[in-house]
Amino acid sequence: MIDAKLVSELRKITGAGILDCKKALEETNGNIEAAVDFLREKGIATASKKAERIAAEGIANIFVDGNKAVILEINSETDFVSKNEEFTVMFDVIGKTLLKSSVTTMEEALKLDCGEGTIEEYIVAKTAKIGEKLSFRRFEIVTKKDDEVFGNYLHMGGSIAALTVLENSTEEIAKDVAMQAAAMRPLYLSKDDVPAEEIEKEKKVLTEEAINEGKPAEIAEKMVIGRINKYFKDICLLNQAFIKDSDLDVETFVKNAGGKVLSFIRYEVGEGLEKRDENFAEEVMTQMK
Repeated sequence: MIDAKLVSELRKITGAGILDCKKALEETNGNIEAAVDFLREKGIATASKKAERIAAEGIANIFVDGNKAVILEINSETDFVSKNEEFTVMFDVIGKTLLKSSVTTMEEALKLDCGEGTIEEYIVAKTAKIGEKLSFRRFEIVTKKDDEVFGNYLHMGGSIAALTVLENSTEEIAKDVAMQAAAMRPLYLSKDDVPAEEIEKEKKVLTEEAINEGKPAEIAEKMVIGRINKYFKDICLLNQAFIKDSDLDVETFVKNAGGKVLSFIRYEVGEGLEKRDENFAEEVMTQMK
């Protein structure tokens, strides 16, 4: 017979259910440490079964310490889970672990010791405990010089995160530029960053459009020049009309204050991922079957 106090203690350590804890203790003859390992192994098996589920909700956030910052995204299956304390504590631990490191790849990041085992082990354990697929999707560590500033902005608690680096500027202006990036979805910093093949493809499409409108070749060519410039204003941060003063583009706004935008990173949670079709009521009914 397994003592109820042992079951309670194991639950506190692992967060697993009563029946799972009881079974683990029975399998390990009441040895707490062995039971933890047993549940961990079971958790890994449980987590692997969740691997095919869709995790397109979650949080994006930014951690800053002096001249170093990290932006990251971790996904969950539901928005509800991404807001609970278990998830947010996990996110905080992983973010701060990354900030102390100098890793550049996901493979390196997953091997980092976060105080709860490696980041990979920590996520597996939390997946088992929370009961949803959790996915550490991406991150980037950014460093700056002393005469540069970070700007960071979070939209709706982390549905979108934007991080900027500006030279000879202020944190307030850098945050304005981060807000611009979050709101206006630029793909590139400047037109110089747009791949040549992408520009040529766009020019071809615009030329066909002009010709289909019945414009003569010389007029079509002039129209394409105007439209490609509008294209740059849509996809390039520096060329976009500034959201706080549409008479200026972002580059001019920052330049007028003596600064320069060096880089930006924008994460939107779940972008490019398949979304769940099930609604909450259907999910509850599924769990009840």
